[in-house]
Amino acid sequence: MSAIPKSFEEWRFCIEQRCGIPLTLEFAEERLSIYLDENLPETQRFVKLYGGGHLCNIREWLSRAISEKRKPEI
Repeated sequence: MSAIPKSFEEWRFCIEQRCGIPLTLEFAEERLSIYLDENLPETQRFVKLYGGGHLCNIREWLSRAISEKRKPEI
């Protein structure tokens, strides 16, 4: 696995296992709101470090995590 995740599964593993951050609904919603605002210094810093393509990936993966967390449990 590369340092920059290339798939949702790699990213999720990185967040939860390597970083030890629970991928909760609240976490995903907070991060997505930040990464959707390109005027925020944090988002601008992210783009400088990882590029706009990776920002798009992160937005998609956070949106997917949010959708999965919002699904009702059967």
